Amino acid sequence: MNRIRFSRYLLSVSATIAALLSPTSLFAGDTLLIHGHVYTGNPKAPWAQALAITGTRIEAVGSDQEILRRQQAKSDVIDLHGQTVIPGISDSHTHMWFGAMELHGFNLSTPESSITPDNPDAIVAKIKAFAADHPNDKVLIGRADFGTVPPAVPTHELLDRAVSDRPVIIHNTSEHALWVNAKALAFAGITDQPVADRAEERNVIRDASGHPSGLLLEAAMELVERAVFAALSREEKLALLRDASHYLNTFGITSVVNATGSLPEIELYAALRDRGELTVRTRNSFGAVAVNHHLAPQFLADLEKARSQYHDDWVSANLVKFFTDGGSGMIPPLTYEPAEYKKLVMELDKRGYQIMTHALRGDSAHMVLDTYEEVEKANGPRDRRLRMEHAEIFPTEDLPRFAKLSVVVSTQPSFCCSDIGSNFDPQDKTPTDRWRSLEQSGATLAFGSDWPCTWPPDPFVGMQQVIRRTVWHSAAASAMVGGVFDGGGQGGAVPTLSSYVPEESITVEQAVNAYTLGSAYARFSENQLGTLVPGKEADLAVLSQDIFSAPAGGIAKIHVVMTMVGGKVVFTAMK
Repeated sequence: MNRIRFSRYLLSVSATIAALLSPTSLFAGDTLLIHGHVYTGNPKAPWAQALAITGTRIEAVGSDQEILRRQQAKSDVIDLHGQTVIPGISDSHTHMWFGAMELHGFNLSTPESSITPDNPDAIVAKIKAFAADHPNDKVLIGRADFGTVPPAVPTHELLDRAVSDRPVIIHNTSEHALWVNAKALAFAGITDQPVADRAEERNVIRDASGHPSGLLLEAAMELVERAVFAALSREEKLALLRDASHYLNTFGITSVVNATGSLPEIELYAALRDRGELTVRTRNSFGAVAVNHHLAPQFLADLEKARSQYHDDWVSANLVKFFTDGGSGMIPPLTYEPAEYKKLVMELDKRGYQIMTHALRGDSAHMVLDTYEEVEKANGPRDRRLRMEHAEIFPTEDLPRFAKLSVVVSTQPSFCCSDIGSNFDPQDKTPTDRWRSLEQSGATLAFGSDWPCTWPPDPFVGMQQVIRRTVWHSAAASAMVGGVFDGGGQGGAVPTLSSYVPEESITVEQAVNAYTLGSAYARFSENQLGTLVPGKEADLAVLSQDIFSAPAGGIAKIHVVMTMVGGKVVFTAMK
């Protein structure tokens, strides 16, 4: 048993013993769930019929008879009628602010279809209709598939045909590019003159005469993102995030790690928490898409303020997100020189922050592992839980280093699979998305959605991909150059009869564990979340079908009928 798994086991046992010795374990439960098929995630006792909840926490797990002994007049008894219960999904990688905006906006890339710039009349009609239905929206925000390799890219003129009097901002499904109309360019202060920040200017796509085309890549997205955040009122932003929180609950998601963020965004989650309107637990990072960090006094002050003020079960922030490469173009562009990245990570680790790093390229992944190894040597041992985000591609010789360095692999199963896996070069035959190999090596897997890159953020689609590794194909995506992918149930993609490197699949139980305990561990929450054992928070999902006996090809059809966070029902479709 490797040290991570042994630590998890000790923590689980300690939590169970503490709960059994607690005086509250002798009292009646506020809520009793009975007649269920409960997967606890506890390797010593993985199955139960029922559980009792007192306040926000699980008081007892056992048989119907044992739990019903705790019933009193005021107990709320929920009959599960044999339905399967799993621990709440802890999504290891989301962008809630982006998702919240796009949830309110228009979506041109759904599992059913993808409307792209190759169909200009359909795009104009969709945006016009949305604008007419939302006359009070200051900014119109959408989501779509479009190419990101100049000159084969969309321009603002097409969007101007749809709406010319309000900013229109369309997020690429990768979240590494924006397509905007002329009004949005003016709104963000983008003119024929270069913008002040050189990294941002480098990613403003301009025509031969220097006019902005309407396409913004990578760091240039921040020009628009800052303007949108400033334009919306606090109440508007809170309403968007509240709705996003409830939307995530419908998929059994009870906690998330936000893989981009800032102090003002974190303060919004705290405000919702204080109002009792936040229904997912958030751990929040500092970072913007493909924007390099600089240890400026204000940045360090914001980090410290967030760490000192936000460290409870609902809103926590001791996390810094790096992007070693982007997500646009034929091959993602590099963002850091190795020495610069290492210096920043070394200093922030010395200050005690958890580090998560986006790496799509194999050479980026190798650089991240090299840096993490040097950090451990230079700054000494501690419980870091260094994370690599995506980690779909890495050199084969680096595989054992994840477990050796205790690096958490935070990855998104729904991104798999095209017929070349996650490789960018069709000639590169290196296997990607190596879940079984990582699991067998002793590495910790933490699964997530990268919502809104994945739409919807359905963990059961992801679990089916983990098990079947089906190759999907999107006719719309194949016509694009850069910025799109063939993933499970994405952008009009359809499943083929092929699977990609099927020997890298893992079991249903391993997949559920990676979406629950693995992701809880990645966010330093395994003492409170991830399994259904006495003493832990009552975060759980009730399923429409037993995921452990469902045919592999039917797992994606499973849906959530009830979600509970901290002992409170936050979503139900139960009759």
